[in-house]
Amino acid sequence: MSRVQLALRVPDLEASIAFYSKLFGTEPAKLRDGYANFVIAEPPLKLVLIEGTAGEHTRMDHLGVEVDTTEAVHAATTRLSAEGLITDEENDTTCCYALQDKVWVHGPGQEPWEVYVVKADADSLAKQQGSSCCTSGTIASDTDANAGEPVAAGGGCC
Repeated sequence: MSRVQLALRVPDLEASIAFYSKLFGTEPAKLRDGYANFVIAEPPLKLVLIEGTAGEHTRMDHLGVEVDTTEAVHAATTRLSAEGLITDEENDTTCCYALQDKVWVHGPGQEPWEVYVVKADADSLAKQQGSSCCTSGTIASDTDANAGEPVAAGGGCC
């Protein structure tokens, strides 16, 4: 089964956990320092909350599609590449308290999307060296050479 993932950077993690627990009628499936995720059956959604900076508004961190197998990630990589999209593959990467295989693409507004599989639980929120996953409360940014605007680099954290 696949499900869409929405990762939000929230200023008050505890208040957000309380709100989304009420909204979706379920408690988080995983709680860690600065991090929570919900596995919501209806609608099928993986909601990830990442603690941001107090006083800021909630913002989208990244989007994703969770799949069941590494083979599904590889199939998505092949399909997306064939469609002409630039892909960034990460295999056996540790990010957001999980060991994952994933592929990243960016939409026309530089919104980061990942297709990923969780292979095992991990003890770290931080990414491995060389991963596109986040390491702190902000997404790294680069400058879009065409527009001179900052854009998300690699992606967020799932």
